[in-house]
Amino acid sequence: MKVIQVLPDLNGGGVERGTLEVGRALVEAGHQSVVVSAGGKLVAQLEQEGSEHVTWDLGRKSLLTFRHIWAFRRWLKAQNADVLHLRSRMPAWIAWLAWRGMPEEERPHLVTTVHGLYSVSRYSEIMCRGEKVIAVSNTVRRYIEDNYPSTDPSKIEVIHRGIDPEEFPLGYKPEQAWLEQWYSDWPQTKGKLLLTLPGRLTRLKGHHDFIALIAQLKQQGMNVHGLIVGGVDPKRKAYAEELRQAVSEQKLEQDITFTGARSDIREVYAISNLVLSLSTKPESFGRTVVEALNMGVPVLGYDHGGVGEVLSALYPEGLTALGDQQALAESVTQLLESPAGISENVFLLDNMLNGTLGCYSGLSNERAAR
Repeated sequence: MKVIQVLPDLNGGGVERGTLEVGRALVEAGHQSVVVSAGGKLVAQLEQEGSEHVTWDLGRKSLLTFRHIWAFRRWLKAQNADVLHLRSRMPAWIAWLAWRGMPEEERPHLVTTVHGLYSVSRYSEIMCRGEKVIAVSNTVRRYIEDNYPSTDPSKIEVIHRGIDPEEFPLGYKPEQAWLEQWYSDWPQTKGKLLLTLPGRLTRLKGHHDFIALIAQLKQQGMNVHGLIVGGVDPKRKAYAEELRQAVSEQKLEQDITFTGARSDIREVYAISNLVLSLSTKPESFGRTVVEALNMGVPVLGYDHGGVGEVLSALYPEGLTALGDQQALAESVTQLLESPAGISENVFLLDNMLNGTLGCYSGLSNERAAR
C-alpha cells in the first residue's frame, strides 16, 4: 500500500506522535508512507524511520490557503496512492476539495480521524467525510453520532489510542542519579505523598480544582505535595501567573511545585503516589491516565469523556464526580490509604496500529478490486 497522511505540522503533540507511529508501522510492514505537513522538529525522525515527508502548508487558517487546492490535486493524482488519511480540520478541507475534484477511479480511498471533541460546526464536520471515520474512543463515536447525525454509523470505526508498554513499564523505578537530581532540584517534595497533575497550563485542565484539593488535604493534616507538570502556552502566560497567584494566596508555595514541561514524565509518574486528571471539559481520550496506570500508579479522574471511559475499563475506583470538591478530597484520601488493584491495560499501541493498518488494508483491497 501507499498511504498519505496529512496534518498541519510536525512540531509535537498527540496527533503528530500518532502520525509518526503509523508511518513507522507502515514502513516496517513493507508499505510506503508519505506525510504531508508544513514541517517541524519531528521531520528528521519521520524520515529516519523510513517515511517520505512532503512540505505543504495546508494548516494555516486563511482564505489564501485554499489556493493550494489545484496544485495539491495535481500532486495527489501523480502519487497514485491507495489511502489518503486526513488528521486535522484545515488541511482536511484543502485535501478533501482536491480529492473530490479527481475522477472517482483515480482517487485514493479517504480516511479521516476525529482526534478531539471539536466545537460543533460545519467547519468541524469535514472530519466526518471520510469513507472510513476513525474515532479515537467510544466517547468520540458518541460525539459524532450526537452532533453529526448524517454521518453513516457504519463508516465510523473506533480505534482507541494506545501507549507503548515498554515506554511506561509496570513497576518502573527511576535510577538513583535521577532521584538525587530531582530531590536536589525540588527538596520540598522529599518524604511527601506526591499528587501529580500532568498537562499543559490551559484553563480546562482543572488546575484550580487541584490547588483547592491540596489546600483541603493540608488542612486535614495530610503530608501531601502537589506537582503541576506541564509547559506554559505562550498565549496563556496570564493564566500561568493566575495559578501561581492562587498558590501564593493559599500560602501553598512549599506545598505545590510547578515543574514546567518535562521529558521525563515516566520518572515523575514513578515517584507519584497518585496521578490526577481533572479536566473540566471532556477529553477525547485519556493518554496520561493510561500511561500512569500501565506503570501501576493509581489515577483519579473526573467521570466524563475519554478519561471516564478509560478509568471505567481499567480502574473504576479512580472515578469521581465532575466538579465535586468534597468527593474529590474523599476519593484521594481513600486511594492514598488503600489503593485498589489495576486491571490489565487494553489501550496498547500495537492494538491501535493493527486497527489502523487493518482499516487501510480493507479500503486498499477494495481499490485493487475496482
